[in-house]
Amino acid sequence: MPDLHPVARALISVSDKTGLLDLGRALEARGIEILSTGGSARALREAGIAVRDVAEVTEFPEMMDGRVKTLHPRIHGGLLALRDDDAHLAAMAEHGIPAIDLLVVNLYPFEATVAQGGDYATCIENIDIGGPAMIRAAAKNHGFVTVVTDVADYPALLAELDAQEGATTLAFRQSLAQIAYARTGAYDAAVSTWMAGALEQAAPRRRVIAGEIAQTLRYGENPHQAAAFYRDGSNRPGVATAVQHQGKDLSYNNINDTDAAFELVSEFRPEDGPACAIIKHANPCGVARGATLAEAYARAFDCDRTSAFGGIVALNQVLDADTARAITEIFTEVVIAPGADDAAREIFAAKKNLRLLTTSGLADTAAPGLAFRQVSGGMLVQDRDNGVITRADLKVVTQRQPSEAELEDLLFAWTVAKHVKSNAIVYVKDKATVGVGAGQMSRLDSALIAAKKAERMAEGLGLPSPLTQGSAVASDAFFPFADGLMEAAAAGATSVIQPGGSMRDAEVIAAADAAGLAMVFTGMRHFRH
Repeated sequence: MPDLHPVARALISVSDKTGLLDLGRALEARGIEILSTGGSARALREAGIAVRDVAEVTEFPEMMDGRVKTLHPRIHGGLLALRDDDAHLAAMAEHGIPAIDLLVVNLYPFEATVAQGGDYATCIENIDIGGPAMIRAAAKNHGFVTVVTDVADYPALLAELDAQEGATTLAFRQSLAQIAYARTGAYDAAVSTWMAGALEQAAPRRRVIAGEIAQTLRYGENPHQAAAFYRDGSNRPGVATAVQHQGKDLSYNNINDTDAAFELVSEFRPEDGPACAIIKHANPCGVARGATLAEAYARAFDCDRTSAFGGIVALNQVLDADTARAITEIFTEVVIAPGADDAAREIFAAKKNLRLLTTSGLADTAAPGLAFRQVSGGMLVQDRDNGVITRADLKVVTQRQPSEAELEDLLFAWTVAKHVKSNAIVYVKDKATVGVGAGQMSRLDSALIAAKKAERMAEGLGLPSPLTQGSAVASDAFFPFADGLMEAAAAGATSVIQPGGSMRDAEVIAAADAAGLAMVFTGMRHFRH
């Protein structure tokens, strides 16, 4: 492959016309002949840029509503021909195939069509055929052909042509070829994923995941691990689509924890009142509602002030000045909220290292979606846990019925437990967590840890007794034995919410009755390993 290869002829066929005219003028000024089709040709010609129609080269008109225009040997031959192969050059001469040195193509907006809720026929019509075919051909022949698939690469292309006096280097062509194959791969992934959903195929034969780089990261979970952050194009409100207003770039762990915080706080709809979630290492260390956002933050903070230091704060309403002042009293890594008023942003501005992210709204936690996890030699794919339990779903299994206040706390605890690493135990009182036990190998140990945290906070706050006294407790899965339940009772819990379904349910229910507890079953569990 030669290093330098001159660009004498370009083929331009773009769906996204951003920057098209400036690019066309720049290529024309460099003496590069432009071939084009359809709307791209029309736009260039109307701007006074000389264009040769692809139909003139192929001697075939565009047909079938534009479905057939570039699928022709004179186009693909011009892209694929090896310029240092005498047989290829002879074939080009014999069949009138012009060499194409530069291909500029971006694809029909399939992903955008799906995101906008296009029906089946509309989505199908927005599947590009000629574009990917040309891109793949040009990328394969990157020894001689430069292929550009992204508007963002136009300046780099023109700079390269200037630097190399109308040519491009092999390294430049290689880089763009890799980008091109990644683009067609992502495009095909989007199509196949959409079709699997449209055809209700829960487990298609092949599953492809694609993403677009959002940022490179200094490192991953640990300094010896390289990392990057990619967007999947779903535009779901959250860390991937948020606007960062200040602070240094997010780290791998920041992104992971901020996502966990925002997904949790999104469970609490703003119309039902303010809510705050404080997250550390992807687990909640405090979640609460309040009459104001500041009160919700204060109550969440009081659950575990030690763990909240250096944590992530997520809010379900627009950040205001009072809440901003409270948050800045301790070191906080990230705050994410569906907006922030000017006064709050001014307060945060004095804390240069505090990241502030705002979103377009809360995530729809009931919406379907997929979750992925890598394992050795493969990956696990499952539905996102979008399970929701209401009062109507609860089954009271004890002699004592829970009170209205207990029911509210039980559902609050259940919602939080969904976002706690298993085995999860969550104590709640008056719509605020007062003890959280996460990620233990034994549910009994989670109950013990949560209660101990509550005791420690009571001592620190000068309370006469832990707030677990009179609390509701949630378990993300069933109690396999009565010992975990009894530990919760010893901590002061008076009501329990759990999935049920254990072989020993009768034993656990009997223990609850003996202790005077009210207990409800959900029939749903929330393992979060």
